[in-house]
Amino acid sequence: MERKIKTPEWVYGRTLYEVNTRQFTPGGAFSEFEKHLPRLKDLGVGILWFMPIHPIGIKNRKGTLGSYYSIRDYKGVNPEFGNLNEFKNLVKKTHGLGIKVIIDWVANHTAWDHHWTKDHPDFYSRDKSGGFRPPFPEWEDVIHLNYDNTQLWEEMTEDMSFWVHEADIDGFRCDMAHLVRTPFWNEARRKLDRIKPVFMLAESENHDLLEYAFDAIYNWKLLHAMNELAAGKTGPGELLEKALNELGYLPPGASFLNFTSNHDENSWQGSAIERLHDLLEPLTAFTFMLPGIPLIYSGQEAGNRKRLNFFDKDEISWEAHKMFSVYRELASVKSGNPPLANHEKISVVENDAENGIISFETGNGNNRMLVLINLSEETKSFVIHYNGNMDKLRNVITGETFSISGPSPRFNLNPRSYQILIYTGH
Repeated sequence: MERKIKTPEWVYGRTLYEVNTRQFTPGGAFSEFEKHLPRLKDLGVGILWFMPIHPIGIKNRKGTLGSYYSIRDYKGVNPEFGNLNEFKNLVKKTHGLGIKVIIDWVANHTAWDHHWTKDHPDFYSRDKSGGFRPPFPEWEDVIHLNYDNTQLWEEMTEDMSFWVHEADIDGFRCDMAHLVRTPFWNEARRKLDRIKPVFMLAESENHDLLEYAFDAIYNWKLLHAMNELAAGKTGPGELLEKALNELGYLPPGASFLNFTSNHDENSWQGSAIERLHDLLEPLTAFTFMLPGIPLIYSGQEAGNRKRLNFFDKDEISWEAHKMFSVYRELASVKSGNPPLANHEKISVVENDAENGIISFETGNGNNRMLVLINLSEETKSFVIHYNGNMDKLRNVITGETFSISGPSPRFNLNPRSYQILIYTGH
């Protein structure tokens, strides 16, 4: 598939950070979150993704505070967090640090008490008795929108445009994008790009969304493969094969979002540490070194171990943790080395310890990087087999330089560790 849109150049090489505003600070306000901006800049974050910032429905609400994804007013701001001017100020300060901002957009459904239920009841799907209906029985706090009505397309696009015009945001992460008709997204992207070039991330695995509307989709298959590896159901070779297979089908210029956690995975399946255990650090490196956009979810850099409550207050405990340094190093590698640009190719480098080691190259010609990851519980001494003719390498994290000899050099890796090596010459 040939893509008909162009991804903004600033997207490539950036690390995305998902902001759970409610759980981020004691009060859950934008003004409190601002104090974390210097820390996030230091972490190496390039794009902030705010979970929905809109007022939450009251009717059929779940929990005490309700789901972010039950939207009562697309142009409004959740009073838990502040007001429109405070959000605009937050965006301005974030931009001042060189960080882009996208917001979550929930186009498939609204809250039961969204003003459209009175102003535009024809925007909604109906059940057999003619009443509003949820998209799925278990989503009883929201009601389904009907995209047969093209006036809905106009109103929804106008509401999205409002945030680009008014708050100067840089794009959207679109919730369950495949549940909404692709032609709507195609038209919305075209109109948004007239305001400014935007970045669009689809919570979906559907490739048709990448042709005219979205720049990136979720790499769910990678996450599931990592979970299976940590559970002992698959091996390292199968993980790498799965990752490469998925990349092989991705249209040129499009990206995967690669992640070990997000708000859904954390709340419903378990924190990254809970699922991946001591494989978290090497698998985090894997998600950063693959072509694509790496994601950090709120609290991961503080070693968060708990499943954050989705419908009630459950503040993140901000503690010093080694994962902060891990993310900072990996984000720096991602942004500072051309071989890791999202669209670069990746190829397997064979090794003689494939029951524990994954090894691959990314980049082209002399502009290449070698990634070695030990996913086993044992120290591994192994030989790699590569076709290159470079014999000088630099460890991009430690700065150490060394020479290798012949086409089958030997390496040593401690358990659950990794090396990221760049070729520097002969």
